[in-house]
Formats: sequence, C-alpha cells, structure tokens
Amino acid sequence: MRRTFPRISSAAVLAAGLSLLAAIALGIPSLSAEGAHEILPPAAEEVPGDATSETAILAGGCFWGVQGVYQHVAGVTSAVSGYAGGEEKTAQYRIVGSGTTGHAEAVRITFDPRKISYGRILQIYFSVAHDPTELNRQGPDLGPQYRSAIFPVNAEQARIARAYIAQLNGARVFDGAIVTRIEPEKAFYPAEDYHQDFLERNPHYPYIVINDLPKIANLKRLFPDSYRSEPMLVAAQPAN
Repeated sequence: MRRTFPRISSAAVLAAGLSLLAAIALGIPSLSAEGAHEILPPAAEEVPGDATSETAILAGGCFWGVQGVYQHVAGVTSAVSGYAGGEEKTAQYRIVGSGTTGHAEAVRITFDPRKISYGRILQIYFSVAHDPTELNRQGPDLGPQYRSAIFPVNAEQARIARAYIAQLNGARVFDGAIVTRIEPEKAFYPAEDYHQDFLERNPHYPYIVINDLPKIANLKRLFPDSYRSEPMLVAAQPAN
C-alpha cells in the first residue's frame, strides 16, 4: 500500500482523513501518544572516538515521521528522507511504493558523537520513532517498504544494533519480538524534494496529525534532555 501523492489541497486532506478513519475503524494501529512505549533501557556504553560527525541510517515506516523525530534531536546536524536497501535506479517514490524494489523508506541521520551517541540514536528509534514489533508495516502503511530496518554504516554500528536488539528482547520490554532487520552495506538515496521536511511544512495534514505529531510529543516527554524545539530542517542546510 502506497500513500497518495502528498499535495495539500482540500480534496487531498479530506481523502486522507477518510482513509485514516477507515483504518482506525478496521483496527489498524497508529503510534498515538497514548499508545507510545515508555522509555526503553539505554544501549550499552560505547567507546568514544575522535570523530566529530557520524551517520546513522534507519527505517521505521513512513519517513516523514522518522525524519521529523530526528530533526528535533539535539546533536543531530541533518536528517534526510530517502530510500535504502535497493538499487539506485529504483530509488523513486512511485516505484518504491510497489513494494518490489528492496528499498525501505529510510532516514539518513548525521550527528555529532560528542553530543549524542549512536546508542542514544537507537534508544530514541526504538522508544518513539516507530513500533519495532510490526512486520512490514507501520500504522496504516503496509508493505516491505515500511519495514523496520537498521542500515549500519560500519561493523561497530552493526555490533551495537545487534546487541541492543538482543538486550531489549531479553528484557521483554515489548509485547512481541522485535522484527527489526539489520542490513549492512546498503546505499542510501535521498528522496524527492517534496518529501523533505514534510512534517514541519504540513503540520495539519491528517496523516501527520494522527501518526507523526504524537512521536514528537513523546520525544519531548521521554527524552527532554535530547529534545530540541527548533528542528534542523533540510531546507536550511547548505547545498553540497
């Protein structure tokens, strides 16, 4: 299932609202403020290095909400929506929506490890950014392009991610098993411009109101020391 093209017109808003109401009536879950998981145990401590910038690539359903969360995380210097898991030639929204490309909607997060660790990035990911027990879906979105996946950029990230998933499963902090996949050595491709900063540009879009704004509220509630009120927008970043 692919979301409709996100043009904000009265007809689009009405259609999105009706679609979401139908999903609720059918019992399809969303990450509401009431349904959010409480803060999870932190990941194991990492050995600090000399780097001033690192990258994490995460997938957890629709990239609008995941990007929005990390744009509000202190220490994050950039969060870009995109695609990971497939080939460059299929990294296009209309093709990824078929669910046959191997891509997941993902977010590339650049952060300062002197201010926030990769472990804290993952703690926020599992606590508020998505539900890691849903297989090939998040809320009203269905298909492998909405899977829960971590794309480690090096062996140390892969080690930390595997250890944290084992830690959370062992502590039984969720009602079900974590289904998050770890997919190393996968390239990331930025999404189309109209997807960037979508949450911040369209805070009244029904999909955003129901599924994504609660994530920002939960970030502020559960991680007040990591919350930044002013988002780090892609539009505000200098061109490479």
